[in-house]
Amino acid sequence: MRVLFTFAGGLGHFQPLVPLASAVAAAGHTVAFAAGQALREAIEAAGFTAFAVDEGSGDEAPERLPLLVPDREREDRDLREGFVRRGAGRRVPRYLDLFGRWRPDVVVCEEVDFGSVLAAEKLELPYANMQVIASGSFVRPAVIGEALAELRAEHGLPPDPDLVMLHRDLMLSPFPPSFRDPGFPLPDNAFPIRPPVGPPARSDTPTVYFTLGTVFNTESGDLFSRVLAGLRDLPVDVVATVGRHIDPAEFGEQPANVRIARYLPQAEVLPRCDLVVSHGGSGSVIGALAHGLPTVLLPIGADQPHNAEQCVRLGVGKELNPITVTPQDVRAAVTEVLADSSYRRAAERVRTEMLDLPDPTQAVPLLERLVTAPVTGARGRSLTGDQR
Repeated sequence: MRVLFTFAGGLGHFQPLVPLASAVAAAGHTVAFAAGQALREAIEAAGFTAFAVDEGSGDEAPERLPLLVPDREREDRDLREGFVRRGAGRRVPRYLDLFGRWRPDVVVCEEVDFGSVLAAEKLELPYANMQVIASGSFVRPAVIGEALAELRAEHGLPPDPDLVMLHRDLMLSPFPPSFRDPGFPLPDNAFPIRPPVGPPARSDTPTVYFTLGTVFNTESGDLFSRVLAGLRDLPVDVVATVGRHIDPAEFGEQPANVRIARYLPQAEVLPRCDLVVSHGGSGSVIGALAHGLPTVLLPIGADQPHNAEQCVRLGVGKELNPITVTPQDVRAAVTEVLADSSYRRAAERVRTEMLDLPDPTQAVPLLERLVTAPVTGARGRSLTGDQR
């Protein structure tokens, strides 16, 4: 079986696909990835064949931007215009060409790679939708339906007002179901799989990890400085990562308890932490919960406000306003979450839920079945009880 994984975003859209891709490869199947040229190096470093479907080397340093007031309408517009009208519009013909040349038996399309879904549908290839946004409430028909309808019509595909075709055959969700927004339940053909779950975090000295991710870090204005000022005087060790395009030296000399690096693997940092301060990206939030860690959130944009809502609902974290937050606010919130054990207990419950989810290897037979099973109608290919 030849399986092509596709994604339209950055590292945060690639990493959730890796455990399943590794399981598919370990089962003896041929695996490749299609993504933007900028991600080719990361894909190949993970041991996979990479096909570039966008230009750009990825070496250009992004522009440092001021922090904007969080605006959900603006983020919805960016999703619609950036990922659908421009992104998918540009990628559909490229995917049609790649699928025709590489001839996958099944395609695993990342949640916002709409061009991959349309190309697979047009060529009548089976496909699975891999979720990469933990809350499940960011991609909605009201936001992208009209733009997708235009693309569908352009490529001779029938109307799909409810976006059923995005997950027609199978949806795979590497997130704990309890984290998903209750207003956006998983569809009937969804199969939750276990994300990477680390050991319960244990530290000799109280330790806080601080990150603003790999995209919004350069769009955060002075937020790094304000948060670091709030953390540095606490009786904790601080580990902060600022991204490869920001020089840690620009934050000046730090006390002995503060370490600032461009990048550190989360898997190495989180087992030694007690709390995570982040922007609320899906990877950062689920990474923290995978170690049973509570969190303090400063959502800037994209899916982050949605994820922050779920953290507050589940009692695993506390949300702060990134525009108005002061060092004193950061210090107070971190002190509260560290002192109140209910946050840690709630995070540990979510970690336990993750451990009970099926291993990614259990999703491989579902992909194999897509290659041979007939389509069962508009809702897609059904999963029997023993498959679930």
